[in-house]
Amino acid sequence: MDMLRQYPYRYVDRSKFYTIAQIEDEDTAVQIKGVITEWHPIGVGKAQRISATFNDGSHTCELVWFQGIKYLKLMLNTPYLLFGKPSRFNHEWNFVHPELTPMDKVTPEMTQGLEPMYETSEAMKRCGLNSKGMRQTMAALVTEIRESGVPETIGLDVVQQWHLCGLTEALVNVHFPKDIAAMQKARERLKFEELFFIQLHILRQKKKREQKEGYQMPIVGKCFNRFYKDYLPFALTGAQKRVVKEIWEDMRSGKQMNRLLQGDVGSGKTLVALLCALLAKDNGFQTCIMAPTEILANQHMDTLTKLLQTMPEVRVALLTGSTTKKQREPLHAALQAGEIDILIGTHALIEDEVQFARLGLVIIDEQHRFGVKQRSKLWNKSEIAPHVLVMTATPIPRTLAMTVHGDLSTSIIDELPPGRKPIQTFHYSIQQRKSINDFIRKQVEAGRQVYVVYPLIKENEKLDLQDLQNGYNTLCDTFPNYRISMVHGQMKAKDKDEQMRRFISGETQILVATTVIEVGVNVPNASVMIIENAERFGLSQLHQLRGRVGRGAEQSFCVLLTKMEIAKETRQRMNIMVATNDGFRIAEADLQLRGPGDMDGTLQSGLPFDLHIASLATDGQILLQARQAASAILDQDPNLTDEHNAIYKRQLDRLRIETGHYSDIS
Repeated sequence: MDMLRQYPYRYVDRSKFYTIAQIEDEDTAVQIKGVITEWHPIGVGKAQRISATFNDGSHTCELVWFQGIKYLKLMLNTPYLLFGKPSRFNHEWNFVHPELTPMDKVTPEMTQGLEPMYETSEAMKRCGLNSKGMRQTMAALVTEIRESGVPETIGLDVVQQWHLCGLTEALVNVHFPKDIAAMQKARERLKFEELFFIQLHILRQKKKREQKEGYQMPIVGKCFNRFYKDYLPFALTGAQKRVVKEIWEDMRSGKQMNRLLQGDVGSGKTLVALLCALLAKDNGFQTCIMAPTEILANQHMDTLTKLLQTMPEVRVALLTGSTTKKQREPLHAALQAGEIDILIGTHALIEDEVQFARLGLVIIDEQHRFGVKQRSKLWNKSEIAPHVLVMTATPIPRTLAMTVHGDLSTSIIDELPPGRKPIQTFHYSIQQRKSINDFIRKQVEAGRQVYVVYPLIKENEKLDLQDLQNGYNTLCDTFPNYRISMVHGQMKAKDKDEQMRRFISGETQILVATTVIEVGVNVPNASVMIIENAERFGLSQLHQLRGRVGRGAEQSFCVLLTKMEIAKETRQRMNIMVATNDGFRIAEADLQLRGPGDMDGTLQSGLPFDLHIASLATDGQILLQARQAASAILDQDPNLTDEHNAIYKRQLDRLRIETGHYSDIS
């Protein structure tokens, strides 16, 4: 059964037979009946190849093999079915490494309609399980299940409601479909099944969590009210007010909160986090805010300290890897005594010696940067599980939010704070460098600061660092009167922090950097982001980088610099960036443009079960249907105890992967 779940990645129409004279192009795989009239080796040793002449009765073509020669057994004047992609050489058609099947071994499945093509590894190929070998194995298995059938995994009511075919029919037609319609119907059924069980697992976990006891925080007290009425730096947007209300409803419910807060760069998530921490303080609880880097933790500390400078009764502390032993001892004591209300930190927060008096709220910034084990250690610092608020500045496409984060409640800040002007984005080629330099000079003379970002891709690390250094040297030569900083991930932390500090304080006007500045730098005076080699970045990363500007009241700009000649897909990415600042639109476009081949490996990393046929990038509609079906079942039977639903419980148990003791952790 597991073998039958190894699905084809594409199909070739084998219902049509060609003659050599009918071959028209190199893009279409063809099959031809004929015989080998001669063959001979060419060259010696590793350079040896085999050439054969194939005759279809009226014309001939050449067949060539460069590998696997010692396993090749060619029989003269024996009828063969040749299959492969032709290529043109010296005005003649030839086939490199074609598939050859003796006509007496050709099965009906191999020549009727669509032939499946299978992904195989080098190790499998060495064992004879290339795509052809896989087809032969599948043909035998399909013959077997046609007669015996396979047990259903989905109830008849769901099959009928969503117009699905049965599992036996689906498995037969996904491997050897009689036509395109049968293949599509089979694939839809199998995609639905995969996504249905993922949703059933996720929604079941969510229902369990919704029943989990949590600290009750019903009071909106003096700290929250005083800050809200007297010290808010600007009026909250409607989205921020809505999100704070959603979070407070969770915190006062008596059930543990597990909520994802999505907000585009600059949307005011930190202010929402502070308001939630003040709610926790008014109810006698402590809050910790965990950030993935020291830069980001320091940024949160600076922001909260400034916001709370007139409220000394709210005590905030910072704990990172740079906190000295001398500083830690009084901090640990104050934390245990309940004298610290908000503790901001990095991974240092999860150390065993960090103990809270009454931890009630955990806020995790960019949680994808932390492992499950790391997060679980925070939970153990409280008598019962604290409320959890996960924040991300990375807009999450809807299909991904419903799967990887499908067990969390979701809040979205979809408005920018008042006074923020949309960032203007432009796409230029490197041939327009003089215009860009003139623009930089004009902005710096107006008192603004500029980011210049270079890619740092690990495969080309030395080359990329050279580009960064060359770019820095060129800028120093071009602007001798300006002060310029440089930051990259290969620098010592102390040197990197000093360069960042100089830019943040305004001592330097231009910061040349890699993507280390993607998260955690808030410099309101920086109004220009120039991204070199923008073609080497994905859409979401470009959007994150752009979000480093536009944080002040001044008009901000993002300039995407690429080569003059770029691929069609790259130009699409640049056009999308120029057209919109909406992170959610960009995330959806990124998912569509990069497609299932590039995206699904990344997307699946947070899923409870592997996907073998469905794609989060392209099967959004099927995912919605699967979620509706799973939700309807769990609304009636949350624990799947009804006999009617035993089929689902059995399948979930079979599919469940090892999750350790972390199944209740967001």
